[in-house]
Amino acid sequence: MVFIFLRLNILHSTLASKLRRIDFIGTILFVGGTTSLLLGLSWGGVLHPWGSAQTLVPIAIGVASCLGFILYEAWLAEEPLIPLSLFSNTTANVSYLIDAWHGCILWCLLYYLPLYFEAVQGYRPIIAGVALFPETFTVAPLAIITGCMVSKTGKYRWAILAGFALTTFGVFLNLRLDISTSIPAWIFLTTVSGIGLGMLFGSMEFAVQAASSDADQAFAVATFSFFRTFGQAVGVAVGGVVFQNQMMKNLRQSQHFAPYAGELARDAAALVQLIKDTIDPDQKMELRLVYIKSLRTIFIVLGTISFASFLLSFLIKDYDMDRALSGHQGFREEPKPSDEETLCVVSQIRPSDS
Repeated sequence: MVFIFLRLNILHSTLASKLRRIDFIGTILFVGGTTSLLLGLSWGGVLHPWGSAQTLVPIAIGVASCLGFILYEAWLAEEPLIPLSLFSNTTANVSYLIDAWHGCILWCLLYYLPLYFEAVQGYRPIIAGVALFPETFTVAPLAIITGCMVSKTGKYRWAILAGFALTTFGVFLNLRLDISTSIPAWIFLTTVSGIGLGMLFGSMEFAVQAASSDADQAFAVATFSFFRTFGQAVGVAVGGVVFQNQMMKNLRQSQHFAPYAGELARDAAALVQLIKDTIDPDQKMELRLVYIKSLRTIFIVLGTISFASFLLSFLIKDYDMDRALSGHQGFREEPKPSDEETLCVVSQIRPSDS
């Protein structure tokens, strides 16, 4: 459908000229810096102590590389990977930040809620995936409905505020999840955050586009998608650090598993299988309690991030969305016939006078 109906002006150029336009140095600085930063955050407190060189050096290299990327893009890059003009607007800056936090919250929930259903509720992996439906099946419909409403009203700020309010409420509702939580209860508890996250999918992108200039529209949309993806990666990494450190702390207070706290806390997914294979009912119950206590810490962190995003959303302004498309690569229009060509065609089809 896109290839048939979306017809854009094609900007012709050679392959060599296209390759010369790629910001290779900026790409290396940015990808290398973010990878190093994520490695340090993932290792901290789990594989290595937070104060060790194995943790601090990758974090320091990552931060330095990202700062170098910003300076290079601002002063040296001919065609920047991410133009800094995208960040000259408060609404756009806030939207990029909360967009990253939105991805962080979403993917952290999608990663750890199935582990709750498997480890604490004792569900099989397939049933745990089905149990995630209240969280996942509400996202797409709410994103569509919110997008239609924003397009109809021309206002997006209300959707962002309502989305983060519902997300905050829904994430903190997950603190009610326990060993004895019934099926109707966890369906309700996990649905609310899904509704809020779904409302945010389209509404924040409207804010970024409305706050950006016509020349930066393509970069704004691509950067918006990047920030959400980056937030997803950070969310899983940070969630892993929070869970593993909390798990280690709780296991050290355990009666049966204190000597193995460091080993057991390294892998949340592997611990699920250990809980299922544990025969002693007292030990299994103790592991399940420790697991849900560690997950609650993640929900507290995610709820705090969501609430901070809600407060920052008040800085977003409602810009006019009714703007004509202008740029180098607009829609291709069929050439209209000139007045002389129209008269010639009309004279040819006019019946001759008799």
